[in-house]
Amino acid sequence: MAIKISKKIKGYSVQKPEDKTKEAAAPVAAPVVELEPASNIIQMHEKVERPEVLIGNTYKIKSPLVEHAMYVTINDIVLNPGTEHELRRPFEVFINSKNMDHFQWIVALTRIMSAVFRKGGDVTFLVDEMKAVFDPRGGYFKAGGVYMPSIVAEIGSVVEEHLKSIGMILDPELSEAQRQLIADKRAAYEARAKKKSSDSGLSGAPAGTSGTDGASRADEAVQVTGEGASFPPSATMCFKCNTKATVIMDGCATCLNCGYSKCG
Repeated sequence: MAIKISKKIKGYSVQKPEDKTKEAAAPVAAPVVELEPASNIIQMHEKVERPEVLIGNTYKIKSPLVEHAMYVTINDIVLNPGTEHELRRPFEVFINSKNMDHFQWIVALTRIMSAVFRKGGDVTFLVDEMKAVFDPRGGYFKAGGVYMPSIVAEIGSVVEEHLKSIGMILDPELSEAQRQLIADKRAAYEARAKKKSSDSGLSGAPAGTSGTDGASRADEAVQVTGEGASFPPSATMCFKCNTKATVIMDGCATCLNCGYSKCG
């Protein structure tokens, strides 16, 4: 069969029978298939429509700065449900309270936060911004001995807790060595407190009594504080974890919550 050549010949080579044999024996390379990203994966953005039902949690805030408690409700939307790309993301926030003194800024704050949530992306920056707000009248210690510089900061702490629960913020856990160090320091402090109370109870106890009452009082002082925490009432705030759990041990300030010590 004749083949018409329409282009200028620039070079040529003679094909030998051996070349055909080599081509037949050579392994055939698998075709490269480029995988395109799945276009049906839904990411959080402002055009995502609100479904009829949302799931969420409600958190209670009881601050000594206001008379009535605040209830913070954060609702989440579930994206790509039932697939490997399922995500739970915050969608809206509401704050309710009997106290109407702060109604305006509460409504403004919840609307701005909800708008940020619906924009999608990394919304965890809200936590740092809110926890950095300080009340000019001073902060307070909430239950657990954790210092809160303002009500807004505690709302930010609630948002942080919620984002941790849905997996948007990863909480770094203490290592086993750090846990053991804190447990040892706590046990040493409690043993020293009991010994001092026992010695003082025996020396000052009337006839026919013992120093057990003094020891029990020392144990109660270590386990219960005015804030409902399990740290001594004389403890001061730790500058690392903002918890009222720093005590003096062997002449050095030591935190019974995170193990931080000025002496290393």
